[in-house]
Amino acid sequence: MVRILILLFALGSGGIAAWLAMGTAEPTASQPAAAVEQEADPAREVLVAGADLVHGSVLDESHLRWQPWTAGTVPAVFISRAAKPDAPQALKGSLVRGGFVAGEPIREDRLALPGAGFLSGQLPSGKRAIAVRVTAESAAGGFILPNDRVDLIHTSVLSGQSGGEQVSSRTILSNIRVLAVDQNASGESDGEAVVAKTATLEVEPDQIPIVTAAEASGTISLALRAASDEDEPAAAVQAGKHTKKVRIFGGATSRTVEVPSFAHEGS
Repeated sequence: MVRILILLFALGSGGIAAWLAMGTAEPTASQPAAAVEQEADPAREVLVAGADLVHGSVLDESHLRWQPWTAGTVPAVFISRAAKPDAPQALKGSLVRGGFVAGEPIREDRLALPGAGFLSGQLPSGKRAIAVRVTAESAAGGFILPNDRVDLIHTSVLSGQSGGEQVSSRTILSNIRVLAVDQNASGESDGEAVVAKTATLEVEPDQIPIVTAAEASGTISLALRAASDEDEPAAAVQAGKHTKKVRIFGGATSRTVEVPSFAHEGS
């Protein structure tokens, strides 16, 4: 009888101890590690394009967003949130050079910052910008836009030996990039023709005299090239028998330049 009482007492004590142990244990199963969210590290966030941005676009804050960078160390050319938290506001009004796709990190070397001059920001190193007068007839009916490629056609009226006049035309430059049409440098259009008065072209320094002399001695027309031709290098008329020297007067100074000529000129 005594043994039975001792056994019952032992079982009861063990049950009470087990119950107490279960009641005081911390509920670890309900706290999985994956459920603990950490705040984003500003040093690991970079500024990216929130949508596709075409060349010539003017940046707005809505075009930009912060995105975590998970591919190792953040490159120095990218804009991190830790270094420049106010970058979306500071870059507002900048001009996009070359374009960005959605999610691509923004780089300041591909932007023309406000106050830096839009056209100068678009020009590659060593290039020059020059404006020529155009009409709807001389600019492919008004369908030439910024970033299109064109050929320059020089037309002039020549005097023949018999006293009559001859109209001659010749391509003086080919595959030239259009920087702007009037004051539009973005290339955005609703598909309608634009009747402009000027077109600003990207040329080499030694092509500037060719353009200015041609415009002074006649008219210049722009022939629109196919987009598939853009990889061809820009070319100018070859010097030699197809050129002549013309003196250009500007104020109190003058200079002599070599400009395109024609095989039948003076005949």
